Amino acid sequence: MWHRGQVLRVAGARLLDDRARPVISAVLDTDPVATCMVAARVELAGLDPWRLGGELWSSGPRHDGLCFSGANLVPLRGERSAIRSFADRARRHGRSCSSVVGRAELVLPLWDELAAHWAPAREVRADQPLMMLAGPPAVTADPAVRPVRPDELDRYLPAAIAMFTEEVGIDPRGNDGGAGYRARVAELIASGRAFARFEGDQVVFKAEIGALSRRVGQIQGVWVHPACRGRGLGTAGTATVVTRLGAMGRMSSLYVNAFNHVARASYARVGFTQVASFATILF
Repeated sequence: MWHRGQVLRVAGARLLDDRARPVISAVLDTDPVATCMVAARVELAGLDPWRLGGELWSSGPRHDGLCFSGANLVPLRGERSAIRSFADRARRHGRSCSSVVGRAELVLPLWDELAAHWAPAREVRADQPLMMLAGPPAVTADPAVRPVRPDELDRYLPAAIAMFTEEVGIDPRGNDGGAGYRARVAELIASGRAFARFEGDQVVFKAEIGALSRRVGQIQGVWVHPACRGRGLGTAGTATVVTRLGAMGRMSSLYVNAFNHVARASYARVGFTQVASFATILF
């Protein structure tokens, strides 16, 4: 049993709570693009696991190693000894995450430690350029792309399902008839972070701001209807989301599979440049 304000030492890793929030926020801020997913959670909820939706583990006297464990396992920084301590803890807990994701130089060694103990991965994506754009887009934004309204959920949802299935390789509706995924999409819409271009009742472009820290917005779910590809909708639509993030005072980031040459070329036209490589282990 542990209490608020304590820091536990378990197998070389420390389980953090809100007492460490100021120093952890400063550490995350040294790598704002790569840590955006976790930084956004910490800024909103602090470090207490029941509010954070996961645990933040630390290793080393100055938090030289950091790892988030929740719906995703996200190593944030650390040398090999820290990665081993995180793997030890993850093995004891058993796998509850749907993916391991983060900087490739952290994810791949962590997976090396876990692969023999967890069920086989469904897919290993070892090279995903992490891209960033700090200024305005280099192309004209699409004025027809706008935030999706809550009453448009039923029109937007099929595009979100199609994008997820195409990108991740599984149907996001899972075993609950799609109620959980529908709720997540509805939450993004309600927060003004889902964008689309509609032509009639058809979504022809969509994208979302998946994580929003005080410095960075991470764009996700970029998708163009198959019948409308080749028209430049993805490039112009992404530029619209970048413009919106700029108006909010945020840099834009995203990551993309290295083999997706069409998307990479589109993001380069918008003005994105690669700042690191991510990797994702999918289960």
